[in-house]
Amino acid sequence: YKAESLPLMPTGHTIGETEGVALDSRKHLFVFTRSGNAGPARGAQASELFEFDALNNFVKEWGPNSYGFSFAHAIRFDSEGNLWAVDEGANMVTKFNKKGLVTMVLGRKDEAIDYLEKYLEEGHHNDPADVTRVGAGAGRGGSFARPTDITWDTKGNIFVADGYDNSRVVKFTKDGDFVKSIGSRGTAPDQFNTPHAITYDNKGLIYVGDRGNNRIQVYDGDLNRKAIFSNVRAPWAVCVTPPNAKGEQFLYSADAGGKIYKLSLDGKLLGWFGQMGKKVGDFYWVHQMHCVSENEIITGEAQNWRVQRIVMKPAK
Repeated sequence: YKAESLPLMPTGHTIGETEGVALDSRKHLFVFTRSGNAGPARGAQASELFEFDALNNFVKEWGPNSYGFSFAHAIRFDSEGNLWAVDEGANMVTKFNKKGLVTMVLGRKDEAIDYLEKYLEEGHHNDPADVTRVGAGAGRGGSFARPTDITWDTKGNIFVADGYDNSRVVKFTKDGDFVKSIGSRGTAPDQFNTPHAITYDNKGLIYVGDRGNNRIQVYDGDLNRKAIFSNVRAPWAVCVTPPNAKGEQFLYSADAGGKIYKLSLDGKLLGWFGQMGKKVGDFYWVHQMHCVSENEIITGEAQNWRVQRIVMKPAK
């Protein structure tokens, strides 16, 4: 395979921990990073979201000084070209339209008024189901606890991997209304130990990288479990390829040890490549992947602070 370092940063900025990577329909690269470049107003570990054109030239920063940016985790484009940013520190998911305007927010930050919610949760409320709380995984899904990733089904319903603390997957309608959630911390089927990544295929199946349990759990659009893949190590990042000429799609999964695995959508391991290291072509904590095609992947590495483009050349 061939690997190239990307991209060219704007003057005065650098990529820090590279948490999120995505390409839009124009092949513009978007990078969601934790860096110290945001200035004192946003803190030393603030999230920054950068756009680069198809030639890797810097275009602009998205969401500067955003209230929903605190500790970057993942970005993805939906089928309509909207960009969604999942911020672990803010407990928020922000939807940007193609012009960079915020059009939807899911979740909320911890705020000083949260003491009142705690008071209500302790029995001083007529309908506990109406109370959503940060870090508890209860209520109607309005609050997250360190969310990690986002995906959709073929109907546009939204699925959020939520995440480090709540250990669940939450489903919303395309308009942001809570539908249901599944999961709690544990090792049994339908439980999770850090659902760290999530993606979908063209049949509407949802693939959840259950990192702490060293498996990928597969669900339909109603969150009914369809399969469990246990033939990959801890899945830090997952992505599904667009259909190839035969209409086939493939699942890629990356672990913390520098390996990237290729699977068929029925879970058969087809191969792997990569090793831990600092050289070009090595990987160290691939935090998110974007599957451009069956043989091309964009990776964002948290430990190596970089983006790589990998082009594989299958044996003839």
